[in-house]
Amino acid sequence: MGASKRSKYFIAAVFTGYLAFCAGIFLFFEIQHFVRTPADPLAEIQTFNVSPGETFRGIAERLQRENIVESAFKLRLYARVKGLDVRIQAGEYALSAAQPPAALLEAMASGRVRLHRVTVPEGYTLFQIAALMDQAGLAEREAFIAAATDPETARRLGIDAPTLEGYLFPETYLFPKQASPETILSAMVAQFRKAFQPQWETDAAKAGFTLHQVVTLASMIEKETGAGFERPLIASVFHNRLKKNMRLESDPTVIYGIYRFDGNLTRQHLNEKTPYNTYRISGLPPGPIANPGADSLEAAVYPADTRFLYFVSKNDGTHVFSEDLPAHRSAVKKYQKEKGKSK
Repeated sequence: MGASKRSKYFIAAVFTGYLAFCAGIFLFFEIQHFVRTPADPLAEIQTFNVSPGETFRGIAERLQRENIVESAFKLRLYARVKGLDVRIQAGEYALSAAQPPAALLEAMASGRVRLHRVTVPEGYTLFQIAALMDQAGLAEREAFIAAATDPETARRLGIDAPTLEGYLFPETYLFPKQASPETILSAMVAQFRKAFQPQWETDAAKAGFTLHQVVTLASMIEKETGAGFERPLIASVFHNRLKKNMRLESDPTVIYGIYRFDGNLTRQHLNEKTPYNTYRISGLPPGPIANPGADSLEAAVYPADTRFLYFVSKNDGTHVFSEDLPAHRSAVKKYQKEKGKSK
């Protein structure tokens, strides 16, 4: 090969390399611009689900089809260079074309999944909480109940009880869609431990109550009144009755022990002996009948200093408290008329 021919090949190679270099520089800046520029600054947030085992190619193509990014190819190239394509986590994400593609990738690689807010009211049973979680799309009702009533679940969470009834603390929570019932239960029990102050347990033990007994009593207080100022008074009635070995005679405990209660508490229900019928059994029922809030838990440990032994509803959410049976019967006659039953 002559010098002239070799020179031509060299020049061609240099020129080709130069073009490739220029193309690479152009592509570099093009991708940098792409990942920093939202596809649509005015776009709304939309739900985007990443399935377990889904390839990044498939994810990128769906992002383009759903107009969240403009180019699946550029997204894949950038993700490959940054090593993000192998870090994407499954889950439900709140994404928008108003976000730069780099931010979208970082969110999915970090597992910043969409969180759903759910508020558990005070006094809900675990069965009501299960229905709430099901309605929120977070856990199937039956799966939640199965986990919450499994003694092994309670043991793993450090609860010395056959179920988690009473320990699912009422609060507002944020959970991802793919959270398991065990994850939800663990968070709720952790919130219970955070709310239940160590001093309460110490003082309860000095008074002869276990933690489970306190939670059981607190659940009864929670179900008996919705008026916050009455909780220590309700607690005092139960404490005073326990000291005198009087039956607690709490309607909510009876109701809890009735399978598929239809809302009508009858004399027959009150006479039926079940583990939760405190008209027929002595002392506390075997476990909580609901999940109490912090105020009821505190009231169970620190009742008001009274000699009350009875209370009857005034039908306005509050009660009349009495120290003796004649005064109680008078209050029943005034407020309950023909009903004639209450503490």
